[in-house]
Amino acid sequence: MVRLDKIYTRTGDKGETRLSTGEVVPKWHPRVTAYGTVDELNAALGVAALEAEGEMLVRIRRIQNDLFDLGADLATPDRGRVLEWTPLRIIETQVTRLEQEIDAMNAVIPPLDSFILPGGSPLAAQLHVARTLCRRAEREMAHLGSLKDEPVNPVALAFINRLSDWLFVAGRAANKDGADDVKWVPGANR
Repeated sequence: MVRLDKIYTRTGDKGETRLSTGEVVPKWHPRVTAYGTVDELNAALGVAALEAEGEMLVRIRRIQNDLFDLGADLATPDRGRVLEWTPLRIIETQVTRLEQEIDAMNAVIPPLDSFILPGGSPLAAQLHVARTLCRRAEREMAHLGSLKDEPVNPVALAFINRLSDWLFVAGRAANKDGADDVKWVPGANR
């Protein structure tokens, strides 16, 4: 378990931070940017959780916990070195759970006949904000993984991709299973 006795360390005062492996990197490093965006996404889900209840709240809280797992995964690059601990990694069952929840939510929602605008209910709007942050995290993780010597767990990439789909469907579920979706009207304001 993590134990934080002291919150400030002064190690970041010069624009650097440490990964969980002990490596010192600049705070703007693509790896720090990626897990920082995952943290933003988690905070957005915390706001969404204020509007959620029942199974939706349980699912959001579970995903928030998974996002901490994802941050730990990203903060511990697999560079082939033996570590003193077993790194926490996103695993396939976390992706599969998202897929099962997507299918369950989507089973009662009518198919789309138009693109939808982010909005409807307060919960749906907040889930769409989280979805856009999730897409940004996904882009940053994909970019990170494309860099030389910056490995990214491929299951973590699948997880973040599936999570954005989950957030989209959850937004529709939060809009009375699509009944309160706000449809895009192409060229409506020309």
